[in-house]
Amino acid sequence: MTNTMGSSQVARRIWGSTDAVMVFFAGGAAEFAAIKAVDWLFFTNALPSDPIGRFFDTVRFAQHVFFNEKPGSMATMDNINRIHGFVEDKRGYEIPQWAYKDVLFILIHYGERAHELIFGPLTHAERVSYFEACLGIGNAMHIQDLPQTYEAYIQQRHQHLLQDYAHTPLTDELFNSYKKALGTWRYQFLRLIQGSLIPQELQPVLNLKPHPVIDRLLKYYRFLPGKGNKLRFLHGILLPGSYRKKLRALERPAV
Repeated sequence: MTNTMGSSQVARRIWGSTDAVMVFFAGGAAEFAAIKAVDWLFFTNALPSDPIGRFFDTVRFAQHVFFNEKPGSMATMDNINRIHGFVEDKRGYEIPQWAYKDVLFILIHYGERAHELIFGPLTHAERVSYFEACLGIGNAMHIQDLPQTYEAYIQQRHQHLLQDYAHTPLTDELFNSYKKALGTWRYQFLRLIQGSLIPQELQPVLNLKPHPVIDRLLKYYRFLPGKGNKLRFLHGILLPGSYRKKLRALERPAV
């Protein structure tokens, strides 16, 4: 097994796609809001004060890791570790290891989901390749008890979905921040998409469920022209104006 960050062609295909970025935002925004340890994201007020900007930061982090050679990737990881260490020192206690794993699992899950929707299903070898690239991030963050095989990840992911998520007042606060940032109609559309993206285990937690029309659109979405940037002409409609250029700047050539 090779856990080298930045070495996965699949990872670069996913994280160079603006459509994948939007899938990650939609699904990840829902899951982040329901993690039981989400309170640590409120400590600096970074996520609730600018939820879309915070997710752009996460994507830039992923791109720095996956598109750079190992020295550049490690520099990015060292910076992330310093930031987390600063937050832990200021709070007076550590961010739970299981919360770190949940965030890593979100990176894996919605990366796979985005590829499936935009480019088509991953082969088993591609799933393993992407998993190992993400596992490299977890190792660089010194996350404990990480799954060492893709099969072990699937088992852990299911268990974490059952035990690490709950609907709390902070969940509602984060969703309200999404609504404020996006506006009412964009927020309602986001909720529809989220219902068809999130794992079944989280549907009752977040009071979301798949919508048959959205499910059908997502099923055939990959057949539209445009490779990983099929929605480029809709960026101005789907995102507030201040974020359109930021999304375009994340586009990378398909591999």
